Amino acid sequence: MKIVPAILADNAEDFLMRLRQAEAFSDYVQIDLMDGSFVPSRSFPAETLSSTTTSIDFEVHLMVSDPQTLMERIDNKHLKKVIFHFESRVKHLDFINQMKKRGIAAGMAIKPETKTGEFREVAEKVDTLLFLTVDPGRYGSSFKPEVLRKIEEARRIFNNKTIAADGGVSLKNLKLFLDLGVDYVCIGSKIFLEGIPEENYRDFVETLAQLESREVLK
Repeated sequence: MKIVPAILADNAEDFLMRLRQAEAFSDYVQIDLMDGSFVPSRSFPAETLSSTTTSIDFEVHLMVSDPQTLMERIDNKHLKKVIFHFESRVKHLDFINQMKKRGIAAGMAIKPETKTGEFREVAEKVDTLLFLTVDPGRYGSSFKPEVLRKIEEARRIFNNKTIAADGGVSLKNLKLFLDLGVDYVCIGSKIFLEGIPEENYRDFVETLAQLESREVLK
């Protein structure tokens, strides 16, 4: 399992600050984009990503109603994956194909309340399934443990997909995701809003290494 720092910011200055922080300790980040409609919060302008230079690769998590129009405004050689929401207003297969034509992997995010049967058909067409374990759109939302059952089900059904989890991940519950076979977890507030980001990230990496070593010894 991998730890992926998640950057959520409502202005370009905060975004760039957190991106520069992440460059010091990670080779990959998730960047959240919000439109104030699909979720209550609004992020920095999407065009900022096109003009941003960075040394690390990233994926974008589109918490927006119209992913297709927004992606027309973004172009960056370090953008490796676009994760759109199943619940957004988009023609899923058309959007997936558009991203693949641009050489960008396509992933799909699922809100806590969305049932597996609703997105199962579209899930077969994407590389990654990102399960939201909080209500999306802001740092520090409450963890929803009931989503763990859905992740367990998805790991069984979609055994060839990358499975990711986003929201409410902490040092205390990290083992839950490891036990479920999650490939990576996205961590925002617990890295960027408390103490020193690099030290927080290191704590997660070291805790994960300890947990994984215990699994090997079993």
